[in-house]
Amino acid sequence: MNLKLVSRSLGTVAFLIATMMVFSLPWAFPSLGFRKHLELGYEPEFEGAGFLALLASVAVSCLVGAAFRYWGRGGRGTMYRKEAMAIVGLSWMLATVLGALPFYFAGTYRCPGVRVFKEHQSPLVFRFGTPDPRRQWTEVPQLNEAQYQVMNALMDAGAAGLDLATLQEKSDVSNAAGVVTQLIQADERWDRALYTPGEIETAPLDRRNHYRIRWVRMGVADVLFESQSGFSTTGATVFADLEDPILLPHCILFWRSSTHFLGGLGIIVLFVTVLGQGSAGKALMRAEMPGPTKEGATSRMQHTAWLFAAMYSVFNVVLAAILCLQGLSVFDAICHSFGTMATGGFSTYNKSLGHFDNAFIDYTVVVFMVLAGTNFTLLYLAMFRSPKSLMQDVEWRTYVGAILLITTLVVICGLWHGDFANFATALQYGLFQVVSIITTTGYGTNDFDQWNSFGRGVLFLLMFVGGCAGSTGGGMKVIRHILFLKIMRMEIELAYHPTVVRPLVLGGKPVDDRDLRKNILVYFCLVLVLFVFCWMFVVAVEPDNTWGDSMEHKLIDAASGIAATLNNIGPGLGTVGATQNYTYFSPIAKILFVWLMMLGRLELFSILVLFSIRFWKTR
Repeated sequence: MNLKLVSRSLGTVAFLIATMMVFSLPWAFPSLGFRKHLELGYEPEFEGAGFLALLASVAVSCLVGAAFRYWGRGGRGTMYRKEAMAIVGLSWMLATVLGALPFYFAGTYRCPGVRVFKEHQSPLVFRFGTPDPRRQWTEVPQLNEAQYQVMNALMDAGAAGLDLATLQEKSDVSNAAGVVTQLIQADERWDRALYTPGEIETAPLDRRNHYRIRWVRMGVADVLFESQSGFSTTGATVFADLEDPILLPHCILFWRSSTHFLGGLGIIVLFVTVLGQGSAGKALMRAEMPGPTKEGATSRMQHTAWLFAAMYSVFNVVLAAILCLQGLSVFDAICHSFGTMATGGFSTYNKSLGHFDNAFIDYTVVVFMVLAGTNFTLLYLAMFRSPKSLMQDVEWRTYVGAILLITTLVVICGLWHGDFANFATALQYGLFQVVSIITTTGYGTNDFDQWNSFGRGVLFLLMFVGGCAGSTGGGMKVIRHILFLKIMRMEIELAYHPTVVRPLVLGGKPVDDRDLRKNILVYFCLVLVLFVFCWMFVVAVEPDNTWGDSMEHKLIDAASGIAATLNNIGPGLGTVGATQNYTYFSPIAKILFVWLMMLGRLELFSILVLFSIRFWKTR
């Protein structure tokens, strides 16, 4: 293993990430407009904390890059497959750490420090000041009726809280101030979780004289989770509120979406695009590009990388322009185009794209999600050489056919069970969610967790499908499922006709790769083993209070969380559903999810080999 060569490459990756962070700095200035759909209730100001956090992150990234370059000085020689896999795997680990710095330095907040459930169920309060990697929440005595109404009103108000008059009106409790004081005096845990007017002099003016619930700052596991979710284009989040700039500044929110842009393009594709790397570029891109086959790539890998980067960037620009014309602000349009073309799913609103409730926006995003889930080499051939290439490709035909078939089933069953008001909304929501899940984008326009059991079950199975090989989509890829079914059919035939010799045929042509059958079966087995092992680990380790009042759903919710992160989907079912997030999971579970997202994005092997001692031994 040529460690100096690996170190030099990691240094360059750190500099590239630092450069991308610079583009988030201008969004700290309110003159750019931010989100015109968002009513802040006050005049936006310069986001000093976010700006300084990004500057500090750029500085640290440059220092790390310089250190790696210094240690790798003089690193020469041929880059073989081992070096390429090490660079790819370690680059994504490095990107996760560096990408987490802006969230950590900015002191962003992820969720309220109180969880209130049903009236006769004990609430949970975050253990401020007493960190525990497994038990973050503690149960407090059951609330009486007045206390329950006051706490519900404060929960609905978010981090801004309510002044006394509004709190009394919302809670319908005339002695709301006395109720809050009673809670604080009765239990020190409430004292740490609640703020009263004037208690925090540095609080923003719009909430300084409010009764408020204290929010929880992001910890190390949280920032790593959010960073890896962005780079791996998973789109899962730990943020309970994306719409309060005090909790999450616009410039940090833009960096969050920028990680999608980087991850969708591929850090190593960008690396090869900028620096070429000669013959080593082929080894690097083969280690990162998704899918079991790479026959579409040319021998000149820098040219191929430039081609992918250009197409990807053009699609982003076109989609952002269309969304602007449909009424989105420039900030929203850019962030949602990043999330769409990267098949990531990070939004700037709590309701995702459902915030706009616009059928034209939904169908526009559907078209671009389908394009993002298509093999980019195939798109190039269809646009510039042979328009028939799309329909001649068996994977693309299967991909589109699956979308149409499953959408039809979801619409029919949804109308039958009363999930949709009429056919128009059924088609709009059904098509959007099917495309969002199969492409692993994870955007939401409707709470599919409230659909009938068949609809939810189909979406859960779609998490294991994914887009086409060579696309920005995650998951296991359509081509692998096609090959797996063909291999299973051949194995069944061999059981009753053992002397038959039949080649593996794909698209009317025999597949020459003799190892492909073994590779496909090994991949499916690895995914199954990882899924089952991690599922049981979360069920065993995760405390029951993560599920609040839905403990009976722990088994299914944990399975959907594993599937959603391993396949880079984002939202799952239940506690990680379309309207929920991963914030209440323990740091142990979040670190596991970080690892799973990285495995899913790099298709297992580029990460798993890093844990092999033999891999690091000298050639």
